Amino acid sequence: MNTENIIKHLRVLWRTERIIADIRLRHLLIGLGLRAFAALIAAFGLLMIELAAYFALVHVWSAIVAASILGAINFAIAAILFLIAGRQPSGGEIELANEIHGATIEAFQLEARALHAQVTGAVHPPLNGLLPLLTPLVGIVVKSLRKSPVAPS
Repeated sequence: MNTENIIKHLRVLWRTERIIADIRLRHLLIGLGLRAFAALIAAFGLLMIELAAYFALVHVWSAIVAASILGAINFAIAAILFLIAGRQPSGGEIELANEIHGATIEAFQLEARALHAQVTGAVHPPLNGLLPLLTPLVGIVVKSLRKSPVAPS
């Protein structure tokens, strides 16, 4: 058991926690950015294409059918973008960080157990030091109690 090892394990644990949090935050920010971009495209970019397609379809079908077809296409594009945004992060980075985190936790627990064993081995109960002194004293008290009282004559 070494306090330097404990400090080293705590530093590695802190760094891996930061790396894991950074990876998760990056993934959330990328997903949020893609979702915002998908919403922007759905709101502004497709409006002009939709307007042109509507005018083209009105000449072929009725206005209701043309609007329904364009609405279904918009929902399909938005669903595809949300699926892309919801992808899981690459497994290599997070798996490596999780492995380092687990190994550090195990090493830290091992050092803590060694420290606990060392402390409990160094600290004795308070009566253990007095036991060699109390043993003869207890013997004398027991002998004095066994003696029968002397009858006066």
